[in-house]
Parts: sequence; C-alpha cells; structure tokens
Amino acid sequence: MSETHVPETSVGESLHRLLHAYKRAMRQAYQEVNLTLAVSHIRSLKVINHAREKNTICTAQVIAERLQRDKAQITRVVKDLLEEGLIEKRDNPEDRRSQLLLLTQKGVDAYKTIKEVEALAGTRMAQGLNADEIREFVKLANAMAENLKH
Repeated sequence: MSETHVPETSVGESLHRLLHAYKRAMRQAYQEVNLTLAVSHIRSLKVINHAREKNTICTAQVIAERLQRDKAQITRVVKDLLEEGLIEKRDNPEDRRSQLLLLTQKGVDAYKTIKEVEALAGTRMAQGLNADEIREFVKLANAMAENLKH
C-alpha cells in the first residue's frame, strides 16, 4: 500500500462531523417513530435478526462476540429486551448452559422500523451523490476501518 500524507485532522474531523451528524439524525428519526431503544439494544436486535435470516442460532455469547462487548453488558441488554417483549428465550438443545434468543413479533416489527429509519437516513445522507461516489465512499470507509484493526 502506498504511503499517503494526509493531515490527520482533515480525515479525523470529517469523520467526526459525519458520525455526529448521522447519530443526531438517527436519534431524531427514532424519536419521530417513538423508538426509544438505546444503540446497544438496537445493535443487539440486529444481531438476533441476522441469525434469524441466516437460520443460525443466537445466544448472548454470539451477541457479545459480534458487538465486541463484554458478556455482562449484553446480559443487561438481553434482560431489557426481554422485559420490553422484543425477544424471547428458548432452551439451547446444543448447550444447556445457554439459551437461544429469538425475536418476538414485536421485535420483528421494531427491527423493520429500525431498517426503515436507517434507509431513510442513508438516502438523506447520500443526497447529491451518484452511485459511483457512494461505492467509493463505502470502499474507502471499509479500508480505513480495516487499517484501524491492525
């Protein structure tokens, strides 16, 4: 990979502005549809739904690994999602020490709302950009994220 000198503040500041604008837009959009879940809860619902769509199992451990969070934090999130009626637990036939996590119908509906809100925010964020520019942005953002893993 070739070395490129870019002032750190330009990349960092641009990313900072984008992240905060996106978070603000998402918070506002979630409020407009009366979705009051915290980001960690939304991300956990997404992991559970992903398992549902791929017909694979989902446990609290799976969520903790996917989201790179400690198990205690995910246990609290799971408890909240259960109390909200968004997920349910079932016995895990492969491991009696863990339980399978599944979306309830209310959880499926919440997930659909989340996807709709995200799609609208994505469309709004990409206004004025053509398909090639969006593809290039995604490519660059993914490359930068990979660079930070190492």
